Amino acid sequence: MSEAVRSNLTPDTDLASRMFDELRANSTDGLGVTRDAYGPGERMAHALARREAEALGLEVQADPVGNLYMTLPGADRTAKRVLLGSHLDSVKEGGNFDGAAGVLAGLAAVAGLKRAGFQPARDITVIATRAEEAGAWFPTSYPGSRGALGMLKAAELQVKRQDTGRSLADHMREEGFDPDFAVRGERVLTPDNTAAFLELHIEQGPVLDAEEIPVAVVTGIPGSRRLRQGRVLGEYNHSGGTPRRYRRDAAIALAELALGLDEEWALLEAQGHRLVCTFCTLATTAEAGFTKIPGEANFMLDVRSVNPGSVDAIFARLAVLVPEIEARRGVRFDLGPETGSLASPMDAEVRAGLARAAEASGVRHIEMASGGGHDAAAFAAAGIPAGMLFVRNQNGSHNPHEAMRMEDFASACAVVTRWLADVSG
Repeated sequence: MSEAVRSNLTPDTDLASRMFDELRANSTDGLGVTRDAYGPGERMAHALARREAEALGLEVQADPVGNLYMTLPGADRTAKRVLLGSHLDSVKEGGNFDGAAGVLAGLAAVAGLKRAGFQPARDITVIATRAEEAGAWFPTSYPGSRGALGMLKAAELQVKRQDTGRSLADHMREEGFDPDFAVRGERVLTPDNTAAFLELHIEQGPVLDAEEIPVAVVTGIPGSRRLRQGRVLGEYNHSGGTPRRYRRDAAIALAELALGLDEEWALLEAQGHRLVCTFCTLATTAEAGFTKIPGEANFMLDVRSVNPGSVDAIFARLAVLVPEIEARRGVRFDLGPETGSLASPMDAEVRAGLARAAEASGVRHIEMASGGGHDAAAFAAAGIPAGMLFVRNQNGSHNPHEAMRMEDFASACAVVTRWLADVSG
C-alpha cells in the first residue's frame, strides 16, 4: 500500500458518535450511566456492538466467557491476528466513555478501512471484553480477558457480585456462557494466534488536558501494593475530661501516618520517582461520636507505580512510621492482609508503532504511564505484545462527568487506523 493511500484512510467517527449516544440513552441512571458486568447493562452494550459489526459485514462471535469478537478477515487467515478493543461495562453511576471508547474506536477504524477497500494481510479483530470494571461488581480483576487468556482461576468464579450476592459463575451462566471453560484452563487467545493487542482508553487523570495534548502513548500499567483492612486501635475516652498526654487517639494517629506517607511521596517525586499514594478511606468507626476521643479508626491504602521500587519505598517508610506513631500515641496498628498486582510494561515495538502512526497522522502526543489497571495488563501478562493509547478527557473517570471531546477521539482514531494499516498492510 502506498503512503498516499495510507494517509487517506479515515475512521468512521460518525458511527462511533452515534453508538456513544445510543449507549448513553440505554444505560443512563439519571446521573451517569450504569452498565453492570454480566448483567442487563453490559448485555445491552454487547448487543449494540454486535448489531453494528454485523451491519459492517464483519465476522461476529462470542467466546465461552462472553467476550465479543468482530473480525475484518485478512488475506491470510492462518496468520496471527491483530486485536484491539476494550470493555463495555461501567462502574455504577459512571461515565459513558470509559472502556466504550476503545471498542468504538476499533469499530470506527475497521469501518474506515473497509470503506476504503483495504484488505489486511491478517485478520483484524475488535474485541469487547467482559467485566473489566469487575472491582465495582465482583472482587476480582479482568475476568473477561483473563478468561479468554486461560488465566481465570476456578476459585475466582465463585466470588459474589456485590449487589446480587450471586457468584460470577452464576452470572456467566445466566448470560448464556460457560464458566467451566475457565475451570478447565482452556483459552481462546494465545501468543501463537495473536500478534498484538491495542487498547484505546480515555486518560483517567488531568495530564493531557492540562498540557493541551490530545493523545498519549502509554508506557506501562502500574503494579500496586494495597492495604484494604487497616485499623488503628486506641482508646475511647471523654473529649472534655482527658488531657492530651493521657489520650490514645486513633484518628490523630491515622492522620499522622497519612501525612507522613504523603511527605514521603513528595520526597520520592523530587528524586524522580513516578507513583501515586492514596488513602482511599480514613474513617472512625460507628462507635465514634461527639464528646468522644476516637478509640478506633480504619483505612485503605493504595500505592501504585510502573516501577516496583517506588511502591516498595513507600512501604519501607510505612514500616518505620508505624512503630514511631504507636510509641508516641499509645495506639496499635493492625495493617491487615496485603494485596497487590505486578506492573505491566507495554511492548516497545507496539509503542514505537503508535508513535510513528501519530507522527504520520499529524497528531501531537506524549508518552506517559497509566494510573489505573486495564485489560492490556492481562494480555501483557499472557505474553501477547500489548499497547495502549490514551485520549484526552475532561473531569476524570469513573464519574458521571467524563467529557471526552469528539475531536480528540477522532485524532486518536486516526492514529489507530494508521497503526492498523501499518501492522496489517
